[in-house]
This record gives sequence, C-alpha cells and structure tokens, in this order.
Amino acid sequence: MSDPTELIPAATLIVMRDGSAAPELLIVQRAAKMAFAGGALVFPGGRIDPGDVALAEGDAVLAARIAAIRETIEEVGVAVGLEPMPDAAALAIMRARLHAGEPLGSVLGTHRITPERLIPFARWRPERLVARLFDTHFFLAAAPPGIPEPMEDGTETQRSFWASAAQVLADADAGRAQLIFPTRRMLERLAILPSFATAVAHATAYPVRSITPWVERRDGTDQLCIPDDLGYPVTAEPLDRVLRQ
Repeated sequence: MSDPTELIPAATLIVMRDGSAAPELLIVQRAAKMAFAGGALVFPGGRIDPGDVALAEGDAVLAARIAAIRETIEEVGVAVGLEPMPDAAALAIMRARLHAGEPLGSVLGTHRITPERLIPFARWRPERLVARLFDTHFFLAAAPPGIPEPMEDGTETQRSFWASAAQVLADADAGRAQLIFPTRRMLERLAILPSFATAVAHATAYPVRSITPWVERRDGTDQLCIPDDLGYPVTAEPLDRVLRQ
C-alpha cells in the first residue's frame, strides 16, 4: 500500500488567450465524485505518469511539461505544445487512445511535442494537513490559434469553459463556484496580468520556488500563509475560509 503522506508528482497547464477586456483562462470543473477537489474549478492537469517520464528520458521538468500537455488533451480535448497542431479527427483519436491508457509517446504519430511553449509559472507542495499531497508544477501557455472549444471528458471533468480570472474569483465569492487554496491564489495573481505577454514577463520576474503553505496566527485568527516575494497579491487567508482537499 502506498504511503498516504508521499508526495505525488503532478503538472497543471494554465492556457491563456488574450481577450478584449481581459485574458481568458481555460477552466475545468472537477467531477463531484473525484476524491481530490471534487466539484472545484481548477486548471487542466494531473499526475505525472511513468510514460511521461519515459518520453522525457528521465528529465523531471520535461516530464512535468509532457504530463501537462497530455492531461489537457485528455481532460478537455485541447492540444497545446504539439507541432503540427492535430486536426479535429486526429485529436479525437489521440484523446481516445490516451483515455485507453496509452502513453503520449505512443500516440503522437507525425506530431512532436514543443515543451518550450510551456512557461514555468509556479510550483506548489502542500503541507501535511491535506488528504492528498501533490507536488505540482504549473505552466503557462498561449492558446494556439484555431483550437477547438474545450470539451470535458465526463469522468474526471464535468464542465470546461473560458473565463477571466476576475470572473472565476467573483463566482467563487458569490458562492457559485468552489476554489481550493492554490487555485484561488493563482487566479488572484493572474487577475493582475493584462495580457499573455505580461504574464510571461511576470513569470520571468519571479523564478519558480516551491510553495508550502503554513498556518500562522495573525490579527487574532489562524491564517494559511504563503511567501510574500513570489508575485502573489494575496498571501494569507483565514483558515476557516480555506477549501483544502
């Protein structure tokens, strides 16, 4: 039996497209039955599989990029970081084969991965107070032109859509959506960035450092805190308001 406190390597992809008012992000809603973050709004992502590590020839960061690419195809049918871009028919076949358990390296065919299009943005490693411990790499990528509308897979994800960071935060504040602590902090950071180019510059200005939140007593209340030098406009939240899974 696996150790429940063991860190699970994972990767997440923040897909962004510039909009007329604010950049839009590709958001998915986790299926309510999922043990981790069931029903919450998140970015596409998941565990780094052995096939991702094999394709990366042991390069841990490359394996994370590959996992982010694969998970986005699986969860929402959107291919980011592949060249040439697969057409709708090829993408459907690729997605079906991935769902059947084949590794990305086996389904690429004439396509190749372009991991350099995924910009390192963050890395979160939770404290030991949550049920599942994911060591998650977050990457930022521009939505390629002409990609299809996202389509949830009906198993891990029950909804997929484009929205600005500010809109997702507003929905959560109004009780229309659930956000776990890392996703909320990430959205607050993204909400201050007016374009993808600005987001890339912002990511470059704050080199990735692993974030492990901690509990601290502030102003008479227990707060879940993160470092204040990594570009996040909000670095603490009252513990009784935090959604953690």
